[in-house]
Amino acid sequence: MMENTMSLLPAYTEVRQRIVQAALNARRDPGSLQLIAVSKTFPADDIRELYGLGQRDFGENYIQEWWQKTEQLADCPDICWHIIGQVQSNKSRYVAERAHWLHTLDNVKLARRLNNQRPEHLPPLQVCIEINIAQDANKHGIAAEALDDLAREVAGLPRLKLRGLMCVAQADADETVLRQQFTAMRQHLARLQTIAPHADTLSMGMSGDLECAIACGATMVRIGTALFGRRHYPK
Repeated sequence: MMENTMSLLPAYTEVRQRIVQAALNARRDPGSLQLIAVSKTFPADDIRELYGLGQRDFGENYIQEWWQKTEQLADCPDICWHIIGQVQSNKSRYVAERAHWLHTLDNVKLARRLNNQRPEHLPPLQVCIEINIAQDANKHGIAAEALDDLAREVAGLPRLKLRGLMCVAQADADETVLRQQFTAMRQHLARLQTIAPHADTLSMGMSGDLECAIACGATMVRIGTALFGRRHYPK
């Protein structure tokens, strides 16, 4: 993990300002947008600092690392944990028992496991279906054509609540391509709403493209680098 000895306040303030300005430019209510602070690979102390600044929604990719952070941050009970990485079947129980959101649902088998493993005393797990909008063989997510079938299956599971869609746009794409992909996601959400009328979430946009994503209808932006700095992954 990367050590961060500098205050996160300036970066947090700047990101919040970017979100507000992007919303105003798009003639949208800034209050309709949610910042997910992507804290993967960063220590619990960094999460605690942002928590102290008022941030409550945090995104994690790696289940074992995230589980350890939930233990370290047990004294911050109103943190909302968003799983934004792929979930292997043998780790689904961790997500079902302690996560609030899963953004990367892409198959019926996982959906059924999560539904069966979600404790009865917890509210339904909020889920987004991930679409491979870039049509990149190296990325996860379903083809857009498969959305209706998967959505119908998920909508019938009582311990899951289908909230919307998630995507990762094409890396290094120009703004024209980004707009095409993000606009397509908004159209897919409208289609999803014919199956799940309460679906209201578009999880899209990261540090480099959040303005474009907000202009195209994002309701959640997943920001890591602009908040915490560049990640150093262990070799």
